[in-house]
Amino acid sequence: MSTPQIPTWQLRARFAAALSTMYGAEVPAYTTLVEASEAVNRDYMAAHPEAERLGSLDRVTAERHGAIRVGTPAELADVADLFAAFGMYPVGFYDLRDAASPVPVVSTVFRPVDSKELAHNPFRVFTSMLAMRDGRFFDSDLRSRVERFLGGRRLFDPALIADARRIAADGGCGAADRAGDFLARAVASFVLSSEPVDRAWYAELTAVSAVAADIAGVNTTHINHLTPRVLDIDDLYRRMTERGIAMIDAIQGPPRWDGPDVLLRQTSFRALAEPRRFREADGTVSEGTLRVRFGEVEARGVALTRKGREQFDAAMATADPAAVWGDYFPNTDDEMASAGLAYYHQGDPAAPVVYEDFLPASAAGIFRSNLDVDTEAAAGADESGYGLDWMAAAIGHHIHDPYDLYDATAQEPPA
Repeated sequence: MSTPQIPTWQLRARFAAALSTMYGAEVPAYTTLVEASEAVNRDYMAAHPEAERLGSLDRVTAERHGAIRVGTPAELADVADLFAAFGMYPVGFYDLRDAASPVPVVSTVFRPVDSKELAHNPFRVFTSMLAMRDGRFFDSDLRSRVERFLGGRRLFDPALIADARRIAADGGCGAADRAGDFLARAVASFVLSSEPVDRAWYAELTAVSAVAADIAGVNTTHINHLTPRVLDIDDLYRRMTERGIAMIDAIQGPPRWDGPDVLLRQTSFRALAEPRRFREADGTVSEGTLRVRFGEVEARGVALTRKGREQFDAAMATADPAAVWGDYFPNTDDEMASAGLAYYHQGDPAAPVVYEDFLPASAAGIFRSNLDVDTEAAAGADESGYGLDWMAAAIGHHIHDPYDLYDATAQEPPA
């Protein structure tokens, strides 16, 4: 007699919850952020019942996105196979090297792509890979040494990846005990290591980028941040500040205004100085701290069409987007829908399609806002060849176009 399968979305929900518990134990301020976000959401929903159009209180409260960083295409391919077991697939290509505050990574997002799966649990993981082929950040000598270092480590147990491939092929996990074991091993892959960090190597990479050091200066990966979703990010920013939590200087993304919320607004508390052990040049081990992990929070609005995104980019390129926002966007959903600027389920302005993805400028801004050292790319041409097609071939997975997904979702009734 066959055992009932645990469906993929339940595995994903349990994975997100387990990572949240683990990360809360590692970074207690994250728990404070989650508690404050839940309070903001309850209060906002009570005062604005229509806010449910962007997702039920249960969905918004459970919602998380995570961020991890890896070093090589092979490591990124393992991530793709692992997350496929949870019904999370690559969507979009993000090049943070092109941001106003460049970071030497290229990224994609692993998330559900079906609207029903998103409604069940919309866990997403923004996954960045070190762009070590880019000579503007890594000269040939440093690149060869980074490649040797990364080639000598193993982020994921091959048995875990093999199990993930089987679960993805089967569309679920066949027994509760097997699921529990698989989840435990998957979560353990992202626990912050207590292994001493080579101080000199880490410092050399930090001179290139603190993000590069966080990726290639250690032998493991870890959760860089987990992000709850909030319905009023300005209120959340105030409440966290009142609790004595040091926030970054600004909320990233579109300005607050009296029209429909669009795309994504993000902020975070400042990266904390976490205790880490360091291996010195003489082989001894000393105590120290690193500031690489932070607590991000997000507010999501309606997804913009390609036309709407062109308007968004033009507005954000002005000196003061808040002052001119009304020149680029109408302040009602009816006008947004009729102008073809945003996605709505079956064209109904009361049923917006929620934006499920990310903004590279905002991601880079938050990365850089949490760094102690600011670095820049050297002058020169980028001959690395990184791009969407390159990444898809490197990981062996199709990378979905987010606009294609929104086009399809807009034809459906609300979930």
